[in-house]
Amino acid sequence: MRYGEAGPGPKGAVMSMTFQLEGQEFIALNGGPEFTFSPAISFFVNCETQEEIDELWEKLSLDGEKQGPAWVKDRYGISWQIVPTVLGELLSDPDTEKSRRVMEAMLQMDKIDIEKLKQAHKGQ
Repeated sequence: MRYGEAGPGPKGAVMSMTFQLEGQEFIALNGGPEFTFSPAISFFVNCETQEEIDELWEKLSLDGEKQGPAWVKDRYGISWQIVPTVLGELLSDPDTEKSRRVMEAMLQMDKIDIEKLKQAHKGQ
């Protein structure tokens, strides 16, 4: 969709667009240069394997910024959380000592390491 005579953007400039990623529909709105990206909005990506985490971490942080734990900012300034699915399972363990160790281990990481999370859960 493009701006018309009524604005507020220049006539013919893109006002909004719709797109899909992995079947999820998104709408992007061109609010103008006064609106910038911030970590207040981020994309959360559940990963099943360490290989998936490693690949996304490197690709998304290329020309961006590795912020950790689990956070990267891409070259456009968009924040992403690259998180293994198992993290939620480990953190929600009814044994609070196990979940505490997992949280402490995670907070020491930049890119999440699934094996280290599992070791922390086991007390190793």
